[in-house]
Amino acid sequence: METRAIQRTTRQSPYKMRLVIDQIRGKNVNEALAILKFSKKHAAKQIEKVLSSAVANAEYKAREDNESLDVDTLYVKHAIVNEGPKLKRFMPAAQGRATPIEKRTSHVEIVVAAKEAKKRGNK
Repeated sequence: METRAIQRTTRQSPYKMRLVIDQIRGKNVNEALAILKFSKKHAAKQIEKVLSSAVANAEYKAREDNESLDVDTLYVKHAIVNEGPKLKRFMPAAQGRATPIEKRTSHVEIVVAAKEAKKRGNK
């Protein structure tokens, strides 16, 4: 079982978001949420919202399919930050010129999946 959550046009540069998302990739969901909760970076708050949404989507999907789901078995299978559209602004510069400024945005995508229980083989 896999579910995902996407947040588009987050007002944070992709470089800053990737620094945080690299810390949680492949981790258990509870561990990832703990890392994000105690991180000092602003991007952690945005990513925490997306991860919580992905977990909620997994619970909803399990309820829809009448399946049992233990949230403790979920892990971050795929976490990626892509670049979104840039907001283009101008700042006054010397001698009547204008300097362009690009305010970058990000698209955050997180996929969570349930780890399958290991089966013991009879030998």
